[in-house]
Amino acid sequence: MVKRPDRIVTGAHYGLKDWLVQRVSAVLMAVYIILLMIIVFISAPQDYIAWKTIFNNQWMRIATFLFLVSLFWHAWIGVRNVLMDYVHAIAIRLTLQILVILSLFFYLVWSAEILWS
Repeated sequence: MVKRPDRIVTGAHYGLKDWLVQRVSAVLMAVYIILLMIIVFISAPQDYIAWKTIFNNQWMRIATFLFLVSLFWHAWIGVRNVLMDYVHAIAIRLTLQILVILSLFFYLVWSAEILWS
């Protein structure tokens, strides 16, 4: 094998794992949206009480939480890749990545509090 000195590979090498997470999370989100559309089509909630009744089921809360986990993980991978591609200053990129992680984690905790309160 010939090593070319002008071809130095750098980076974190996320690759296949992140590609797979993006696809699986997208499928989970699509399944949840279809499920929610079916439920809304069948029960046709018209007011707050009807919506609350739908989300009082434990399985619906868990499905919604899994949807949100998938959404936030999917968002993290996408935003991280955009930041890695377009923000070249390491300090700024790291600061933005930390802010995104903290924001997504805050939203996840807040979502759990809303679902189970």
